[in-house]
This record gives sequence, structure tokens and C-alpha cells, in this order.
Amino acid sequence: MVIKKEVMGLIKEKIKSGKTFLGIELGSTRIKASLIDDSFSPVASGSFEWENRLENGYWTYSLDDVDKGIKACYKALSEEVSERYGVKIETFGAIGVSAMMHGYLAFDKEDNLLTPFRTWRNTTTEEAAKILSDAFDFNIPQRWSIAHLYQAILNKEEHIDKISYITTLSGYIQYMLTGKHEIGIGDASGMFPLCGTDYDKKMLDKFDDLVKGEKLPCKVREILPEVKVAGENDSYLTESGALFLDPTGTLKPGILVCPPEGDAGTGMVATNSVLPKTGNISAGTSVFSMLVLENPLKERHTDVDIVSTPSGESVAMVHCNNCSNELDSWVNIFCEFSELMGLETDKSMVYEKLYNLALSGNSDGIAVFNYLSGEHITDIKKGKPMYFRLPEKKMHLADFIKAQLNSAFATLSIGMDILFREENVRAELFTAHGGIFKTKGVAQKILADALDTPVSVMETSGEGGAWGMALLAAYAVLGRDKTLGEWLESEVFKNDKGTIINPDKEAVRDFNNYKKLFLSGLKAESALEEIKG
Repeated sequence: MVIKKEVMGLIKEKIKSGKTFLGIELGSTRIKASLIDDSFSPVASGSFEWENRLENGYWTYSLDDVDKGIKACYKALSEEVSERYGVKIETFGAIGVSAMMHGYLAFDKEDNLLTPFRTWRNTTTEEAAKILSDAFDFNIPQRWSIAHLYQAILNKEEHIDKISYITTLSGYIQYMLTGKHEIGIGDASGMFPLCGTDYDKKMLDKFDDLVKGEKLPCKVREILPEVKVAGENDSYLTESGALFLDPTGTLKPGILVCPPEGDAGTGMVATNSVLPKTGNISAGTSVFSMLVLENPLKERHTDVDIVSTPSGESVAMVHCNNCSNELDSWVNIFCEFSELMGLETDKSMVYEKLYNLALSGNSDGIAVFNYLSGEHITDIKKGKPMYFRLPEKKMHLADFIKAQLNSAFATLSIGMDILFREENVRAELFTAHGGIFKTKGVAQKILADALDTPVSVMETSGEGGAWGMALLAAYAVLGRDKTLGEWLESEVFKNDKGTIINPDKEAVRDFNNYKKLFLSGLKAESALEEIKG
């Protein structure tokens, strides 16, 4: 980032006077902080790499890792600001935090964690999700907080009678910063079904009836966080919250902290996709599509979640647990091979070379399964990466990488067929963001062909969810009575409409042929579930 001297001086004054906005997002593999000014341009960033662990059958992160990671991320941001602008951060216009949606964090009345954090990646709540979906006549995905809670009740887990409150990761961070049990409406919609801007009362009552006689010590509404809509601002950084972020004591308390959100909500904001008929794709460890609805869906679908934008509009969400991790592993193998051959390796160049090569590939006859974890859309409970090719298919590197990229979006395409074919719902355009789109025009083209829908990637797409959360923090101060959608359209994205790639008929047909082969191999993928290391 090259910044002119006079611009740097202006940014320095904005940092000193609190005219900057901080967004922090705790993603699956990285915690990232993004600092923007009042023109919504990024001025500094910080990050911390981390990884989930499979412990006792659950994908998890420890709260010690959360504490260590968020401090390290903030420290990296602070050091960049100090080195670049010659100033220490003491305040912000507002702060916002987001994290992976869903999952299960349960605490007692002394704020002790009762069981290790169960993340969105777990597929251990099938029984609970089915019972709740039938009882509510509303699709409850396995990763939702209420499914985790009910499964724990069904399992007769010891911690149930000690629960004082449950929350998501973003809600936990919000509590550490502000002392308030609250959550943004987008993240709340991954905890329990909504009606308007709060939890659905009829479903709350049905849940209470289901658990009568069990050890849950109170009604479910009493243990859920309060729901907040974007722009609903009455929470501020406490002294302990300031030290949670910045143990040096330089950051001052009293800063506005906007409602926390899930990564789906920040993805919608970062791609200007909060108005009806707009849609976005977020691709990373997982991949999911978000399509803001004009009208309710006609039917309940097991593989389509009904969630919310940060401002409260209903969204149809298709979520897949697996996307780019297996592809990244193969890129690492090629980097290792380059080093073995005595060549200096720039990983970003390896990505660019392989991705561009894939455009000349033909993946007909090759199937790649990128399943590191279970995948509910294809009914795979425990993922195992797998690859096969038809014997008559000759192997070429371009074909193999093309199949890897196809596999990143294959399950999403299967899920989206429900909306496209059964509900006759379509988006005029999907806006995509995530690291897989950094090599211009490659993954974007494959996604457009996979969904048979135009796909846009904005210049800001690489900024990701932390930038989207920083925008929500800015909206809290600068929204000026506009709706979130109006504000994004007129203030933030007025000059950035993105680069659009349209689907190609022949390429759509080729992807559909790949998808048929992928579907035919699912029996083999399912058989691998029984194999243990």
C-alpha cells in the first residue's frame, strides 16, 4: 500500500481524533483486523493464523487460543499503524467484531465454559436437527446453536443443568468487550429461528415443551443473547474490554461497539448484497451462498437455511462445510516439489500459475472430493478427501487442477439446484469474495459456470469479512438515518460495481457433466466414513 505523504498526514489525524473504524473477524484459519477511515478505505490491517482441532470427536478452538489470537491480531494492527503513521491507537469511531457463525458456547453463571467450543464444522447433531425441524416445521441445520443445545440434552450431558447462557463466538467476544450478552441479528439467525427482529416466540414455546422434565434450568429465551439490528447502538468498550484487546493499556474505554455479526453477515456487507434479489458467495474453508429474498420460500428444505441480513431481511443460505482446504493442500505439495528441485518458491505465484493453467484443462472423467469434514448436502457424515479418474482418461496437470477447482464449488451447485429448480428463485448476479478469487478471472469463471449465473468480483473483494465488519462499525456512526442497504449503495459502493463474468453455455454443460460424475462417486466417499486412522 503506497500512500502519499500528505494523505498519510491526514490519516494520522483521523486515527488520533477517532475518525477510523475497526473491524475484527475470527475466521476458520485466520483472525483478521481491518482499520478503515471515514472514506471507507483500508488504512491498516493485522492478522493471526490459527487452526481448529478435532478433539474427542468435535471440531473446536480453545478460548485460550481465542484470547491469544485476538490480542496478537490487534497488536499486529497497532504496530502497523505505529510504523506507517507514527501514532499509537488510543480510540476509534466504533469497533465491530464478527466470527464464524453458529456453533455452541455454553457458560455457567460464573462465566466458566462448560464444554469445549463446538464449531459450525461439526456434524454431530443430526438427531436433534431432525426433531427440531419437524417440531418447528422450519429447517434447523446441524450447525445451529439450538441443535447443539438440544443434542446435548438428548445425550444427557452433565453440563446441561449448569447452563446460564449460550452464545456464538462473536457473542462471546462482544461480552468480553462490553459486558453485554447480545448478538447481531444475522448471527442470531444461526442460533434460533427469528420472527421479525427477535426469536420466534411460538418456536421458543415449542422448544420449552420439548425439554420439559429435562435438566435445562430455565426457559430457552433466558439463555439466548439479546438480538440487535445494524445501527442499534447502545454498547461501549469497558475498561476490561479495552485490556482484552490491548493489554498495553493504550486503548481507551468508552468506544462505541456495534452489534457483533457472523461471517455470513459481513460477507453480505462486503459485497453490497443486503437488498432483495442480491446475492453473494463467500468462499474459504467453507463456501456458502446468500440470496436476499423478495418473498418467503414455498417449501421447507433441509439444505436451505433461512437466516437474516444484519438489517433484518430474510435470506436463503446454502452452506457447505468444505471448499478450498484440500485445494490449498495440493498447492503446498507443488511448493514442496519446487523446493525439492532447488527452486525458490513464491506461493502466490504457484497459485496464479496453477489456477490459470486450469482454464485450459478438461476435467471430464476426473472427480475430486474435497471433504475434510462431513457434508450435510450430500449426506456425508465424516469427510475423507478422495480422488478418482476413469481409466480411459489421460492425466494432465491442467485437468487435475481444473477438477480441484470444480470440486470447490460442486457441493454448492448441488445445493443451489434446490432454489433454482424447486423454488424458481434466481439472483440477477452473485458477488463473490474470498481468497480463492485472488487470481483474477479463474475461480470466478468456474463459479459462474457452476451456478449458470453471472458472478461479480469487486476490487475490494480481497478485504474480506473484517472490512465488512469495519463497514458495519462505520454505519453505526455515519448511517445518518439511511437503511443499511441504502447507505452501502449510495456511500460505500457508488464507484465499485465490480468485474462481471457471465456463464458460458458450453462451460456450463461441462461443469454439469463433472457434477454428474461427482454425484456418482458419493457412494465411494460414503464408504470411506468407516475407515479410521
